[in-house]
Amino acid sequence: MKSTQKNIFKRLLFLIIMVIISFIIIFISKLNITPASTVIADTSYFFDTFVTITIYECDKDNIKKDTELISKCFDICKQYEEIFSTTLENSELYKLNESDAQFFNISNELADILNLSYEYNLLTDGAFNVSIGNLSDLWNFKNEKIPTDEDIKNAMSEFENSIYSIEDNAIIWNTDDKIPDITLGGIAKGYIADKLKEYLLSQNITSGIINLGGNVLLLGNKPDNSNYIIGITKPFTTVGENITSITLSDMSVVTSGIYERYFMADNKIYHHILDPQTGYPVQNDLYSVTIISDSSTFADALSTSVYVMGMDKGLELINSIDNVYAVFVNKNYEIKLSNGLSIDNNIISIINEN
Repeated sequence: MKSTQKNIFKRLLFLIIMVIISFIIIFISKLNITPASTVIADTSYFFDTFVTITIYECDKDNIKKDTELISKCFDICKQYEEIFSTTLENSELYKLNESDAQFFNISNELADILNLSYEYNLLTDGAFNVSIGNLSDLWNFKNEKIPTDEDIKNAMSEFENSIYSIEDNAIIWNTDDKIPDITLGGIAKGYIADKLKEYLLSQNITSGIINLGGNVLLLGNKPDNSNYIIGITKPFTTVGENITSITLSDMSVVTSGIYERYFMADNKIYHHILDPQTGYPVQNDLYSVTIISDSSTFADALSTSVYVMGMDKGLELINSIDNVYAVFVNKNYEIKLSNGLSIDNNIISIINEN
C-alpha cells in the first residue's frame, strides 16, 4: 500500500513539475518582448507528458487564428499518438508489436521514423536502438522492481541479432526468432515537434516555442529579434532550479538525464536510460546530456544515445557533426561543452552564430 501511494505521489509530483516548467518557459520567453506582441499559449496532455505551444503575435487581429492553430497542433499530437504509442491498443505501433510478423505494412509516418531510427543506430554504433521494447518493459519504474539477470538476458537475445529494413512501406525483420518490440520513446517527441514546427511555419507563424515535456523547439527569434533563453535543469534539485542556460533561436534543445525517472535500491540509482549492450541502466560519470540542433528529431535521439556513449565517445561524435552541439553535466555538477559553444556569466551561446 505504501509503495502504491509513493508511486502515485511521484506521478503527481512529475505532473506538477512539468506544468511549472511550461510556465517558466513561457515566462522566460516573455522577457524583452516588445510591448506590441501578444503571447498566445495553451497546454494539453499527450505521450504521458504535457505539451505546451506558445505563439508570439504582433498583430492582434490574428489572435483568434493563433488559438485555432494551437488547437490544430494538439490534433496533430493526437494523430501521432495514435501511430507511435506503445500503450494505446488501437495505435499502429501497438498492433505492430502484437503481431510478431516478419513482414508488416506500416504508414508513411511510421516508416519515416523507423528509417531515421535505423540511421541513428548506425551513427551511434548501436547506442540508439528502438528495438529494445521488451527490455524497456522489464524495467518498470512505477513498481521499482529490478529484473532478474535471466529475464534481461532473454529480452536482449530478442533484439541483439534482429535487424529490420523498410521497403515499400513495410517493415521486414531478418530473423526467424521472436520479433522484438519497438519503442519510440527516445525519438518520437522530437519527431512530432519537428512536424508541429513545419505546420506552424506553413501557417506563417515565425515566433514561438514548442515544448513536449521538456523537449524544446524554437521558432525563429522573439518578436524583438532577440534570442530565447532556455534553462538546463540542475539534476536532483528543487523544481525550477537551473544549472545553466542557453541563448539561441530557431533550434531545438533536448536533455536526457538520469534524474528524470529512477528509483533507489541498495543505495544505488536505477534510471530509465538503458544500455543496449548490457540491458541495465547506463553506468557512467554523467548526470545529463543536452543536445542543441536545428532538428528536434536528431536532438532527441542524440541526447539519449550520447548519454549511453559517455563523455569521451559522445563528445567525439558530436564534434564530428556540423551545427550540432552538446552540454554535459557530470556527477560533480561540472559542465563540459562541445566544440562551437562558449559560456559567459553561466549563459551558453553558440560561437559565431549568424
